Amino acid sequence: MDARPDPATLKDESHMATYVLVHGGWHGAWCWKKVIPLFEQAGHRLFTPVLTGLGEKAHLLAPGVGLSTHIQDVVQLIQENQLNGVILLGHSYSGMVITGVVDRIPERIGHLVYLDAVVPRDGESMADIAPMVINSLRKDARRHGDGWRVNPPVAPFGIGRAFGVTEEPDLSWVRSLLTPQPLKTFEERLLLKDPDILSRTPRTFVRCAGKGFPAVFRDVMRRLFAPRTLAPTGPGWRLGQLPTGHDCMITMPKEMTDLLLDISAV
Repeated sequence: MDARPDPATLKDESHMATYVLVHGGWHGAWCWKKVIPLFEQAGHRLFTPVLTGLGEKAHLLAPGVGLSTHIQDVVQLIQENQLNGVILLGHSYSGMVITGVVDRIPERIGHLVYLDAVVPRDGESMADIAPMVINSLRKDARRHGDGWRVNPPVAPFGIGRAFGVTEEPDLSWVRSLLTPQPLKTFEERLLLKDPDILSRTPRTFVRCAGKGFPAVFRDVMRRLFAPRTLAPTGPGWRLGQLPTGHDCMITMPKEMTDLLLDISAV
Protein backbone atom coordinates (compact mmCIF):
# COMPACT_ATOMS: atom_id res chain seq x y z
CA MET A 1 0.00 0.00 0.00
CA ASP A 2 1.22 3.50 -0.71
CA ALA A 3 -0.14 7.01 -0.65
CA ARG A 4 1.02 9.46 -3.29
CA PRO A 5 0.34 13.18 -3.65
CA ASP A 6 -1.58 14.50 -6.62
CA PRO A 7 1.09 15.75 -9.08
CA ALA A 8 -1.07 18.79 -9.76
CA THR A 9 -0.52 19.95 -6.18
CA LEU A 10 3.27 19.78 -6.33
CA LYS A 11 4.92 23.17 -6.71
CA ASP A 12 8.52 21.97 -6.94
CA GLU A 13 9.35 18.28 -7.24
CA SER A 14 13.00 18.99 -6.41
CA HIS A 15 11.87 19.54 -2.81
CA MET A 16 9.79 16.36 -2.67
CA ALA A 17 11.11 13.78 -0.21
CA THR A 18 10.39 10.05 -0.26
CA TYR A 19 9.27 8.38 2.94
CA VAL A 20 8.82 4.67 3.58
CA LEU A 21 7.05 3.94 6.87
CA VAL A 22 7.29 0.37 8.17
CA HIS A 23 4.73 -0.65 10.77
CA GLY A 24 5.61 -2.55 13.91
CA GLY A 25 4.67 -5.95 15.29
CA TRP A 26 1.06 -7.15 15.08
CA HIS A 27 0.19 -4.02 13.07
CA GLY A 28 -0.37 -3.29 9.40
CA ALA A 29 -0.33 -0.33 7.04
CA TRP A 30 -3.69 0.64 8.54
CA CYS A 31 -1.87 2.26 11.48
CA TRP A 32 -0.68 5.13 9.22
CA LYS A 33 -4.24 6.14 8.28
CA LYS A 34 -4.10 9.46 10.13
CA VAL A 35 -0.70 10.56 8.83
CA ILE A 36 -1.20 9.75 5.12
CA PRO A 37 -3.25 12.90 4.36
CA LEU A 38 -0.72 15.04 6.25
CA PHE A 39 2.10 13.83 4.00
CA GLU A 40 -0.10 14.37 0.94
CA GLN A 41 -0.73 17.96 1.99
CA ALA A 42 3.01 18.51 2.40
CA GLY A 43 3.64 17.24 -1.13
CA HIS A 44 5.93 14.33 -0.31
CA ARG A 45 5.92 10.74 -1.58
CA LEU A 46 4.83 8.21 1.00
CA PHE A 47 4.93 4.41 0.89
CA THR A 48 3.50 2.22 3.65
CA PRO A 49 4.44 -1.41 2.98
CA VAL A 50 2.65 -4.30 4.68
CA LEU A 51 4.91 -6.96 6.18
CA THR A 52 4.17 -10.53 5.13
CA GLY A 53 1.73 -12.30 7.44
CA LEU A 54 0.66 -9.16 9.31
CA GLY A 55 -2.16 -6.63 8.95
CA GLU A 56 -3.58 -6.54 5.44
CA LYS A 57 -1.41 -9.59 4.56
CA ALA A 58 -2.55 -11.70 7.52
CA HIS A 59 -3.65 -14.40 5.07
CA LEU A 60 0.07 -15.06 4.42
CA LEU A 61 0.78 -15.87 8.07
CA ALA A 62 2.95 -19.00 8.26
CA PRO A 63 5.58 -20.54 10.56
CA GLY A 64 8.39 -19.84 8.07
CA VAL A 65 7.84 -16.08 7.95
CA GLY A 66 10.76 -14.46 9.72
CA LEU A 67 12.77 -11.28 10.04
CA SER A 68 14.52 -11.90 6.71
CA THR A 69 11.09 -12.16 5.03
CA HIS A 70 10.15 -8.72 6.32
CA ILE A 71 13.49 -7.20 5.33
CA GLN A 72 12.97 -8.50 1.78
CA ASP A 73 9.41 -7.05 1.74
CA VAL A 74 10.81 -3.54 2.18
CA VAL A 75 13.88 -4.02 -0.02
CA GLN A 76 11.63 -5.22 -2.83
CA LEU A 77 9.27 -2.25 -2.52
CA ILE A 78 12.17 0.23 -2.66
CA GLN A 79 13.84 -1.48 -5.60
CA GLU A 80 10.67 -2.03 -7.63
CA ASN A 81 9.70 1.63 -7.26
CA GLN A 82 13.30 2.76 -7.93
CA LEU A 83 13.33 4.89 -4.80
CA ASN A 84 16.44 6.83 -3.78
CA GLY A 85 17.30 9.08 -0.86
CA VAL A 86 14.63 7.29 1.15
CA ILE A 87 13.74 8.46 4.65
CA LEU A 88 13.09 4.99 6.05
CA LEU A 89 11.15 4.67 9.30
CA GLY A 90 10.71 1.58 11.42
CA HIS A 91 8.25 1.51 14.30
CA SER A 92 8.89 -0.74 17.32
CA TYR A 93 9.86 -4.26 16.10
CA SER A 94 10.64 -2.83 12.65
CA GLY A 95 13.77 -1.19 13.94
CA MET A 96 15.11 -4.70 13.23
CA VAL A 97 13.69 -4.55 9.72
CA ILE A 98 15.02 -1.17 8.64
CA THR A 99 18.49 -2.01 9.95
CA GLY A 100 18.49 -5.05 7.68
CA VAL A 101 17.22 -2.97 4.77
CA VAL A 102 19.94 -0.32 4.97
CA ASP A 103 22.53 -3.09 5.14
CA ARG A 104 21.14 -4.58 1.91
CA ILE A 105 20.66 -1.37 -0.10
CA PRO A 106 22.61 1.44 1.61
CA GLU A 107 22.87 3.43 -1.62
CA ARG A 108 19.09 3.98 -1.63
CA ILE A 109 18.67 5.13 1.98
CA GLY A 110 19.11 8.77 2.95
CA HIS A 111 18.02 8.71 6.59
CA LEU A 112 16.86 6.14 9.13
CA VAL A 113 14.17 6.89 11.70
CA TYR A 114 13.69 4.57 14.67
CA LEU A 115 10.22 5.39 15.99
CA ASP A 116 10.17 4.09 19.57
CA ALA A 117 11.97 1.13 18.03
CA VAL A 118 14.68 -1.37 18.81
CA VAL A 119 18.17 -0.61 17.48
CA PRO A 120 19.84 -3.98 16.92
CA ARG A 121 23.48 -4.94 16.58
CA ASP A 122 24.88 -7.47 14.16
CA GLY A 123 23.92 -11.02 15.10
CA GLU A 124 21.09 -10.04 17.44
CA SER A 125 17.46 -11.08 17.46
CA MET A 126 14.58 -9.60 19.38
CA ALA A 127 15.07 -12.49 21.79
CA ASP A 128 18.58 -11.21 22.51
CA ILE A 129 17.45 -7.62 22.98
CA ALA A 130 14.42 -8.35 25.18
CA PRO A 131 14.85 -11.96 26.39
CA MET A 132 12.23 -11.93 29.15
CA VAL A 133 9.62 -10.40 26.87
CA ILE A 134 10.25 -12.85 24.04
CA ASN A 135 10.27 -15.77 26.46
CA SER A 136 6.78 -14.72 27.51
CA LEU A 137 5.75 -14.65 23.83
CA ARG A 138 7.17 -18.16 23.35
CA LYS A 139 4.98 -19.41 26.19
CA ASP A 140 1.96 -17.75 24.62
CA ALA A 141 2.77 -19.37 21.27
CA ARG A 142 2.97 -22.82 22.90
CA ARG A 143 -0.32 -22.35 24.73
CA HIS A 144 -2.43 -20.59 22.12
CA GLY A 145 -0.57 -20.51 18.80
CA ASP A 146 0.43 -24.07 17.84
CA GLY A 147 3.98 -23.32 18.98
CA TRP A 148 4.74 -20.66 16.36
CA ARG A 149 1.98 -18.03 16.28
CA VAL A 150 2.07 -15.12 18.77
CA ASN A 151 -1.22 -13.37 19.45
CA PRO A 152 -1.27 -9.59 20.04
CA PRO A 153 -0.43 -8.98 23.72
CA VAL A 154 -3.05 -7.30 25.88
CA ALA A 155 -0.55 -4.92 27.53
CA PRO A 156 2.59 -5.21 25.40
CA PHE A 157 6.03 -4.52 26.86
CA GLY A 158 4.61 -2.61 29.80
CA ILE A 159 3.30 0.15 27.51
CA GLY A 160 -0.32 -0.24 28.51
CA ARG A 161 -3.59 -1.31 26.95
CA ALA A 162 -3.37 -1.34 23.13
CA PHE A 163 0.18 -0.09 22.50
CA GLY A 164 -0.37 3.13 24.39
CA VAL A 165 -3.71 3.89 22.76
CA THR A 166 -6.18 4.53 25.56
CA GLU A 167 -8.99 6.68 24.13
CA GLU A 168 -12.07 5.62 22.20
CA PRO A 169 -12.83 5.18 19.36
CA ASP A 170 -9.12 4.63 18.57
CA LEU A 171 -8.71 1.96 21.24
CA SER A 172 -11.41 -0.32 19.81
CA TRP A 173 -10.21 0.39 16.26
CA VAL A 174 -6.64 -0.68 17.03
CA ARG A 175 -7.70 -3.79 18.93
CA SER A 176 -9.94 -4.87 16.06
CA LEU A 177 -7.09 -4.74 13.51
CA LEU A 178 -4.15 -6.25 15.40
CA THR A 179 -3.18 -9.66 13.99
CA PRO A 180 -0.95 -12.54 15.17
CA GLN A 181 2.75 -12.62 14.28
CA PRO A 182 5.10 -15.56 13.65
CA LEU A 183 7.43 -16.34 16.54
CA LYS A 184 10.27 -16.68 14.03
CA THR A 185 10.29 -12.92 13.45
CA PHE A 186 11.34 -12.46 17.07
CA GLU A 187 13.87 -15.32 17.13
CA GLU A 188 15.68 -14.92 13.80
CA ARG A 189 19.02 -13.13 14.14
CA LEU A 190 19.92 -10.09 12.06
CA LEU A 191 23.10 -10.86 10.12
CA LEU A 192 24.69 -7.78 8.59
CA LYS A 193 27.17 -7.66 5.74
CA ASP A 194 28.42 -4.36 7.15
CA PRO A 195 28.17 -4.30 10.97
CA ASP A 196 29.09 -0.59 11.02
CA ILE A 197 26.42 0.52 8.55
CA LEU A 198 24.51 2.55 11.16
CA SER A 199 27.53 4.67 12.02
CA ARG A 200 27.67 5.85 8.40
CA THR A 201 23.95 6.52 7.96
CA PRO A 202 22.13 9.67 9.13
CA ARG A 203 19.72 8.50 11.78
CA THR A 204 17.10 9.73 14.23
CA PHE A 205 15.52 8.09 17.25
CA VAL A 206 12.06 9.30 18.31
CA ARG A 207 11.04 8.34 21.82
CA CYS A 208 7.37 8.09 22.73
CA ALA A 209 7.66 9.31 26.30
CA GLY A 210 4.00 9.04 27.33
CA LYS A 211 2.46 10.96 30.22
CA GLY A 212 2.03 10.55 33.95
CA PHE A 213 2.32 7.30 35.90
CA PRO A 214 1.87 4.96 32.87
CA ALA A 215 4.94 6.55 31.28
CA VAL A 216 7.01 6.16 34.45
CA PHE A 217 5.89 2.54 34.77
CA ARG A 218 6.77 1.82 31.16
CA ASP A 219 10.26 3.28 31.56
CA VAL A 220 10.85 1.22 34.70
CA MET A 221 9.71 -1.95 32.90
CA ARG A 222 11.98 -1.24 29.96
CA ARG A 223 15.00 -0.53 32.14
CA LEU A 224 14.45 -3.75 34.06
CA PHE A 225 13.50 -6.15 31.27
CA ALA A 226 14.53 -4.59 27.94
CA PRO A 227 17.09 -1.79 28.43
CA ARG A 228 18.16 -1.99 24.79
CA THR A 229 14.74 -0.65 23.76
CA LEU A 230 15.59 2.70 25.36
CA ALA A 231 16.83 5.65 23.28
CA PRO A 232 20.45 5.23 22.13
CA THR A 233 23.06 7.50 23.67
CA GLY A 234 25.97 7.09 21.27
CA PRO A 235 27.36 9.73 18.88
CA GLY A 236 25.68 10.50 15.58
CA TRP A 237 22.07 10.22 16.73
CA ARG A 238 19.46 12.94 16.33
CA LEU A 239 16.89 12.55 19.10
CA GLY A 240 13.23 13.51 19.20
CA GLN A 241 10.46 12.95 21.70
CA LEU A 242 6.68 12.91 21.76
CA PRO A 243 4.63 13.10 24.99
CA THR A 244 2.33 10.23 24.05
CA GLY A 245 2.06 6.44 23.92
CA HIS A 246 3.82 3.92 21.71
CA ASP A 247 1.43 4.22 18.74
CA CYS A 248 2.08 7.93 18.28
CA MET A 249 0.94 7.79 14.65
CA ILE A 250 -2.54 7.25 16.07
CA THR A 251 -2.48 9.41 19.20
CA MET A 252 -0.36 12.33 17.91
CA PRO A 253 -0.35 12.05 14.10
CA LYS A 254 0.31 15.72 13.33
CA GLU A 255 3.13 16.05 15.81
CA MET A 256 4.74 12.85 14.55
CA THR A 257 4.43 13.98 10.94
CA ASP A 258 5.94 17.37 11.78
CA LEU A 259 8.99 15.63 13.28
CA LEU A 260 9.45 13.60 10.10
CA LEU A 261 8.98 16.60 7.82
CA ASP A 262 11.74 18.37 9.73
CA ILE A 263 14.09 15.57 8.70
CA SER A 264 13.48 16.22 5.00
CA ALA A 265 14.39 19.85 5.55
CA VAL A 266 17.76 19.05 7.15
